[in-house]
Amino acid sequence: MYEIKEKRRMLPDGTEITTYTRDVVSANILEVEAGTTGFMGGDTGHGGRTYFRIQDEGSTDMKINTYVDRYGCRGFEVFLGGDCELETTIRALKFITKVLEEESQEVYD
Repeated sequence: MYEIKEKRRMLPDGTEITTYTRDVVSANILEVEAGTTGFMGGDTGHGGRTYFRIQDEGSTDMKINTYVDRYGCRGFEVFLGGDCELETTIRALKFITKVLEEESQEVYD
């Protein structure tokens, strides 16, 4: 089993949310954090807020690029090297999904 820590995080727009953090450990170590206010019935002006973070805590072969495409849309891409990086990233993304589903009180298949 792993320890889950509850935290409070202030988002750039001033919204304070509860987040949940855990370490994902194999030959590499990731720290993953996620949280949301849940659905609030609107777009960015009136809707909910969602946050997630994956951070290398040791020996992770990971590269992240941010970009803007020709239409001005922003995005990011992640490059991983190694089998453990695949394993720990899958576990990290499952944790993020679980937190966001539970905190939003909605379930999507």
